[in-house]
Amino acid sequence: MGLAVANFLEAVKHGARQLECTINGIGERAGNAALEELVMALHVRRQYFNPFLGRPAESEQPLTRIDTRQLYKTSRLVSNLTGMLVQPNKAIVGANAFAHESGIHQDGVLKHKLTYEIMDAQSIGLTDNQIVLGKHSGRNAFRTRLKELGFDLADQELNRAFLRFKDMADKKKRPN
Repeated sequence: MGLAVANFLEAVKHGARQLECTINGIGERAGNAALEELVMALHVRRQYFNPFLGRPAESEQPLTRIDTRQLYKTSRLVSNLTGMLVQPNKAIVGANAFAHESGIHQDGVLKHKLTYEIMDAQSIGLTDNQIVLGKHSGRNAFRTRLKELGFDLADQELNRAFLRFKDMADKKKRPN
C-alpha cells in the first residue's frame, strides 16, 4: 500500500537496527522499501531519529554507513542494468526530484534553497538542482539564466525579452 518506508522508519524508532530494502524499490514483489528513501529520511531527519538510537538529538554523526552522494549514481546503474526506468517523479532519484519550473518555486529556490528543497541535490551525488525554463517560469529565474549566459539586461530590456520568452514558451508543448 506504499507504506514500506513509513513502516521501516517506525521499526527504527522501536529498535530495528537492520533494514532490508532495495534500490529504486525494485524487488521480488511490489511495495519494497527503497534504500534511497530510507537513507535520506534518516539523513534529513537525523535530529528526530538520533534519540531513538541513544544519541543526543544534535549529533551530526550519520545514522547509516551509506555514502549518500552515491545514491543517484547507484540508482542509474541499477536502472541501466535492469532496463527498468526510474520514474521522473520518483522521490530522491527521479529526474524531477530537484527540478523546478513553477515561478514561485524557482524564485524561492534561487533566494534560499531550503524554501522548497528539504535536502541538497549534492547530498545524493547531483551537481545542483535544475531550474527548468518554461511557461510557468518567473522573471527571476529568467533573469538568473540570462546572467549565467553572460547577458545583463536593463529592466526594460528584460521585460521585453521576458514577454517574448513567455509567448514562445506558451506555444511549446514541453520546456527545454
